[in-house]
Amino acid sequence: MPIFHRHDGALVRDVPATRRIMPFLMRTKASAVVYFEQTIDVTRVKPLLDSAPRSETGKLSIFHLFSYAVVKTLAERPRLNRFVSGPEIYQRNKIELSFAAKKGMSDDEPVAVVKRAFDPAASFDEHTRRLSGGIAEGRSRERSGTDKELSFFLALPGFLLRWLVSLALWLDAQNLLPAALIADDPLYTSLFITNLGSVGLDAAYHHLYDWGNCPIFAALGKVSEKMVNGERRLLCVVRYTFDERIEDGLYCARALGRVRELVEGWEPAIEARAA
Repeated sequence: MPIFHRHDGALVRDVPATRRIMPFLMRTKASAVVYFEQTIDVTRVKPLLDSAPRSETGKLSIFHLFSYAVVKTLAERPRLNRFVSGPEIYQRNKIELSFAAKKGMSDDEPVAVVKRAFDPAASFDEHTRRLSGGIAEGRSRERSGTDKELSFFLALPGFLLRWLVSLALWLDAQNLLPAALIADDPLYTSLFITNLGSVGLDAAYHHLYDWGNCPIFAALGKVSEKMVNGERRLLCVVRYTFDERIEDGLYCARALGRVRELVEGWEPAIEARAA
């Protein structure tokens, strides 16, 4: 039982023994990884998104709707919003999403990573405004706080930087890493979304980082037209990488099924009435 409390989560005390032992047997995310592929039919919703009013960063996309569905699902199925720190499992205090925004479309443009907390009770429009603010921040030419911190640490000698990273990992496992280092770090998040479809790529299985406590990566691929049972359908493949120490695969699969249900069933008229 840990002596110190975490700033970003509460210790889960009712974990079954077979799950509680997992962080002792599988000490890294890489040793506990599960891969899952999902195909979402966006034939109906993509024209609705294309015809909707533009957000601050451009027209609405499957990425906006997918992230909205993820937030709703994490609220409905909270055991997916957990993480492992040291040998213990924690329930995260917030629903937070991280995502990458390329500052430009040329090969040499850097990728900025942004983290945002979301309210599951927010409407789709409210969610989109908050998400678009994060995208705009990521594409800004101004250096983020994370960029400044990394520049400082990367200026240190390699041996010292390796020692500091090892120290930080140990402090994190003991719940002693300062909250200021966790608050804006995009790898301390509920789920990380990489929108490969925005640059015309198919979905890929993204690795999990040993740094931070993000247990799930979701990679969205480009929307493709395919024949399904003799009909032309618009399909989007999502590939997930999941740390199974936080919850069993069946619970996760049902949660991801709920994500697909929310995306495919989205109806702007219903959203407008609910608001």
